Amino acid sequence: MSGSERGMMAQFHALAWSLLLAAALAGPAWAQDGDRIWGRLYTTTGDVHEGFIRWDRNEGSWVDVLDGSKEIPEENYLAWLEAGGADGPPVRSIDLMGYRISWEEDDPDFPDRAASGIRFGHLRSLRVVDGDGVELSLRSGEIVKLDGGSSDLGMSMRELVVDVPGRAEIELDWSDLERVVFSAVPSGVRAASHRLYGTVEDRRGSRFTGYVSWDLDEILESDVLDGREMDGGGDRNIRFGEIASIARIPGGARVVLVDGGELDLRGTNDVGRRNRGIQISDPGLGMVEVEWREFEILRFHEAGEVVGYDAFDGGHTLVGTVLTQSGEEIDGVIRWDADEAASWEFLNGREDDVVFSIEFGQISRIEREVFGARVTLLDGRTFELEDSNDVDWDNKGILIAPEGSNGGGAAEESRWRVISWDEFKEVRFRHDTDFDSGR
Repeated sequence: MSGSERGMMAQFHALAWSLLLAAALAGPAWAQDGDRIWGRLYTTTGDVHEGFIRWDRNEGSWVDVLDGSKEIPEENYLAWLEAGGADGPPVRSIDLMGYRISWEEDDPDFPDRAASGIRFGHLRSLRVVDGDGVELSLRSGEIVKLDGGSSDLGMSMRELVVDVPGRAEIELDWSDLERVVFSAVPSGVRAASHRLYGTVEDRRGSRFTGYVSWDLDEILESDVLDGREMDGGGDRNIRFGEIASIARIPGGARVVLVDGGELDLRGTNDVGRRNRGIQISDPGLGMVEVEWREFEILRFHEAGEVVGYDAFDGGHTLVGTVLTQSGEEIDGVIRWDADEAASWEFLNGREDDVVFSIEFGQISRIEREVFGARVTLLDGRTFELEDSNDVDWDNKGILIAPEGSNGGGAAEESRWRVISWDEFKEVRFRHDTDFDSGR
């Protein structure tokens, strides 16, 4: 082999090695965007659009939550009412500093609806049924109906955008939508912009990592943060993809750019007390919303693991063991607060100015406390929550159908037991599906 041939071969090997290294660093194209919502949208005019979906502006990942409201089964109300027996409505009690205080439930009326939500990854399809109502087909085969209750459903939906690869984005209104069929992102397909991901730290030092929605609005690297420079430098419009971190400072926010530059901004809802909150879709928790006054800093970084469509299964019935204050242990099918019955549903509560929506499928244990409840996740994290009927004295009771009972039967044949909040001590959930519910 001549010298020139050897030189050409060396250049060829160097080029090939460079290409392989670049591919290894970048990873598969689909891996970076496999966390994005993908689906085929059918419109009322007969058009079909398939691509990456941005729902109501602030949902764009499989771990994000579709919010709405749902109907509570009548049998739940009858079981709750019957728990009071011949003496009337259920009686609440609390032991405090050696004294037992009891009172009757003031209003025996039982709500017929409750707030609800489900992560997009659990959905197989969505069909608009009327006005702001939808019929959801879950990957488990369950059919769920939701309506209203948020801007995610109905004419109040802010925006529905479809990023069709190779074409311009398509914007749709609620009135355009007939149904959506969801599926995993096809291999090799890239989105026009990646989803924001990072770690939020609050003023108490707690940290939450996941997919970020800034000001309940901006979720993509192509979205823009607006503000006015505090030193009089004028208005700035900065792509989130150029931002390394955002920290709250007196009167505004300090923005550190990827290139090392720093800007102190004020004057808009993006960088001041009018900020509507920072949401984090935490795969191992659910949804956390940090209010501006509790917010300390957000640091953007890549996701350690892409949470794709295959990470979801549509959920399962809640089962576990309920422990009472008297020491009784009851195994069975559970309906928490008389309405949450599936692992895809959420337990709500607050810890200071941080709002939690914890997916039941991520909960290991709930323990009652004097003012609220301690919630332990499967990954070992614990939170002291209050200020919600899910975790305080407004809880309507824990319905449990012991193993082998007809917990799903007609109301008059139901074997649901109601454990009131004052009787309740602890629940330990089991996230398997081989429990005999007697159904």
